[in-house]
Amino acid sequence: MFNLFKKKETEEKNNLSLVAVASLLIHSAKIDENFTDKEKKIIQEVLIEMGADIKNISKIMEEAENKEKDSNQMLDFTREIKNIDEEEKKIIIEALWNIIYSDKNADMYETNLMRRLSGLLYLDSKVVGDIKEKVKLKKQ
Repeated sequence: MFNLFKKKETEEKNNLSLVAVASLLIHSAKIDENFTDKEKKIIQEVLIEMGADIKNISKIMEEAENKEKDSNQMLDFTREIKNIDEEEKKIIIEALWNIIYSDKNADMYETNLMRRLSGLLYLDSKVVGDIKEKVKLKKQ
């Protein structure tokens, strides 16, 4: 019986983390004021890669969009995410660069966002730069 409660608690915690990740990704997608279906697809793929149940994707996306809309700063999203393991952070950073380069262009606001995020997520700027170059090469 206690395992059932623990499992439910773990699922709820994972869902909150996924909503935070999706909120951050949505925020980055909206920074250029053009949130496209291509960007939504990237976000959904990342959520699945991070363990989201396909049946819950729409619910997570809806919660994340509401959270992003109601938030006035990026710290709300990164607070939960900064404590996940480094490999998942790299997945998030790669998704962010994929979103930014989905239109084959990174403007100064998007670049500034990534610089700030690497610090907030405690990731080395070299790692973030390497991921950026990897994504740029795929987009060419």
